[in-house]
Formats: sequence, C-alpha cells, structure tokens
Amino acid sequence: MSDATRILLDESRIPRNWYNILADLPAPPPPPLHPTTREPVGPDDLAPLFPAELIAQEVSTDRFVPIPDGVLDIYRLWRPTPLIRARKLERALGTPARIYYKYEGGSPSGSHKPNTAVPQAYYNARQGIRRLTTETGAGQWGTALAFACAQYGLACEVWMVRASYDQKPHRRSLMRVYGATVHASPSAVTSVGSKILAEDADSPGSLGIAISEAVEVAAGADDTRYALGSVLNHVLLHQTVIGEEALEQLAAFGETPDLIVGCTGGGSNFAGLAFPFIREKLAGRMNPLIRAVEPAACPSFTRGTYAYDFGDTAGFTPLLKMHTLGHTFIPDPIHAGGLRYHGMSPLLSHMYELGMFEAVAREQRECFEAGVRFARAEGIVPAPEPTHALAEVIAEALRCKESGEEKVILTSLCGHGHFDLSAYDRYLSGELEDFRLPQERIDDALATLPRA
Repeated sequence: MSDATRILLDESRIPRNWYNILADLPAPPPPPLHPTTREPVGPDDLAPLFPAELIAQEVSTDRFVPIPDGVLDIYRLWRPTPLIRARKLERALGTPARIYYKYEGGSPSGSHKPNTAVPQAYYNARQGIRRLTTETGAGQWGTALAFACAQYGLACEVWMVRASYDQKPHRRSLMRVYGATVHASPSAVTSVGSKILAEDADSPGSLGIAISEAVEVAAGADDTRYALGSVLNHVLLHQTVIGEEALEQLAAFGETPDLIVGCTGGGSNFAGLAFPFIREKLAGRMNPLIRAVEPAACPSFTRGTYAYDFGDTAGFTPLLKMHTLGHTFIPDPIHAGGLRYHGMSPLLSHMYELGMFEAVAREQRECFEAGVRFARAEGIVPAPEPTHALAEVIAEALRCKESGEEKVILTSLCGHGHFDLSAYDRYLSGELEDFRLPQERIDDALATLPRA
C-alpha cells in the first residue's frame, strides 16, 4: 500500500459534510404530492413517518449538510473505505483502460447501506423515537438498519421481500443477531399483507408491498417511525460520503474519471458515488460520462414512465414524480433483490430527464458472469447488485481494448456477496435464468397509475 493510500484511509479523511446536489441543479425537481389532496406535501404530512431533522434534510437546498459527531463516531468503524485499482482485472481483460472501484463491502453489514442507516437511527433516537420499521429487498438495507438501531438502542422491525427471505436465510439471521424482528413480506402481521396473501398465498412479494407493511405499522404507533434505504433525497444525501472520498482518493492517484458506472434500484448507491463528480462536472472541472445500470427484469429508467406514482403498493406514501413501472408491478424474483423496486429516486429521475446521465439495462446471467470474472481476478465476490455495474464496466473495458483508448473507469462495489453464494451456485451450475419482461406486464401496471 502506498503512503498516499495509507493517508487517505486515515479516519481524518472521512468527509465532515454530506453534499446536497439540489443546490446545484439547473431546475428543482417536482414536489411530492399528498396521496389524498394531490397538493404538495409539507413537513406536517411527513411527521408521522420521519423525525424533524430528516424532513428538513429532505427539502433542504443547502449545498453542504454537516455530519453530526454522533454519526461520525459510528462511521469510524469502517470509513473511509478504500478506492482500489483493479489491475488484475485489467490484465485479465487485456484492456488499456484503468479501472477503479470504491469498495463499500467492509462496513459492519457488508454494504454501503450503513452510510444512511446510521444517521437515520441517530436522528430518530435524538427525537426520542423507540422503534424503527422498514422494508428490505436483498436484506442489505434491513441488516444495515438493524446494526444502526443496535448502536443507538432502538428496536427494529423489518419486512423482507418473500423471494429474498427464502433465497437468503443468512441475511435475515444477521438481522436477528443485531436484534431486529424480521417478517417475510407479504405477512399476516399487517392488513396490507393479509389482503395480498388472501389473493395470492404464494406471492413472491415486492419492495412496494414491504414498504406498505412497514409504513402501516409505523403510522399506527406514536413511538415508531419508518426508515427508507433508498429513493428519498435525504437517503441519497447521506450516501455522498462515497463520492466525496472517491473524488479525493482518485485525485491522489493523479486520475480524472472518463466514465462513472453505478448500479441502480432505488438509486442511493449510484447517487452516492456520482453526485460529487456531477458537482465537479457542472463547475467545469471535469467531464466524465455517467452511466446507471439497472436489471432488465425491473427496468424503471429504460422502460418505465416518468409520472407521479405511489412509492408503495397500497398507496400509503406521497405521490412521487419518478420513472416507474407502476406501483402494482411485481418483479420477477431475480437474485439482485436490492434492485427489485418499481420506481426510481425522484431526484435521479428528474436529473435523467435533464440529460445529466444515461442508463442501460442488463440481464441477470451476464451480470453473474461479470461477478465471477471479477472475483477470480480481484478476489472479492460482489453482491448481485453491483455485478450489473461490473458487467457494464467490463463491456466498456473490452471496447477500449478494441479501440486502444485509455479510459479511466470508476465504479462502486457497493457490497460483498458472501450471503449470495446460493445464487452463484445456481449460475455456475447453469440453473440461473434470465427473465424476459413482456411489455404487457408493464402496460398493465402502468394502467393503475394515479391521476395527479
């Protein structure tokens, strides 16, 4: 390890502020609307779900938001995270491209999710809240929130999408180790879940359903609030520690990125990496191409519609202007459970409409192929979610091989795949299938969009 790398991994290099890209956008995004009145929501509308300080961050236009000492104390357990040049992958591909990845898998829960779970738990605890409810897809967010709640003495209740609950038993075990209660969603614990189970006892679930269940319980108890692991502005804000560190670390290598690639489900990992670089691009200090990669089985950017829609299946949440497949859309049970959300972050959706980045979709098997290729070269088994970005990175590196172009490519390896080895087993044995999403399923779900 070089001296420069040692310095940049010192805890003094942890960012002291989160970056709020709302301060630098050419136009503000459309506001969320109340589900009943269709008027823009105010702080009072969000108070049953979120503490006051997170609500303030959700609507803030301050360019930088200070990170409290009580959050930094926990961040020091794993931050700053390393920026690693994938030299062995470069050699294996025979590419002149230089590939860098920001590795977030060294956090206590094994992903980038504690970057926002910790501040969300901190602000709730400071307001006197005693319990947090949430949903989780692959289990990374539920694990992160369970860890964060343990740090601040909060109870944690998690609704885990049934497909992932069955596929990833060790992930739910880890949540329980941290003290969380975990339900398979849809569950008989809530009225929403009970209704869905009555209609389809074998429902694989969806993030939209799990959100409805968690929101239902949070809204019904004064000592309970809801925590969301992606999509909303304050969540994306907290994740910018990734990009702020990467910006400084890449500069220490004397590099400027030509291409930044990130996987997208709700958008927090992608935004966390990209937003600080977009700030630099808007200021004219660099000009990278920025590319979001989503699963072909749940393609909200590339095949969805930009419209107001509910963030959950039952219609409890405010209406959000986002790229959506329809809140009733039930994705196929792909192994990248963290990317199985019907909608995309409203902030990212707005930026996509402004042409600030591009998006592509990739199939499940080519993503696992990229994950295996990366693991055999670099030694880290990626979670299924970042394999989508790795598939695009590898494809771009091979294009550089053909053209001889020496691009600098940056991506975020947002989590390890130690709890996903059953999925890798299925890929290696030839049992893993791609899901061909027919347009009729999207059309059927979009037909249920609310009028706004």
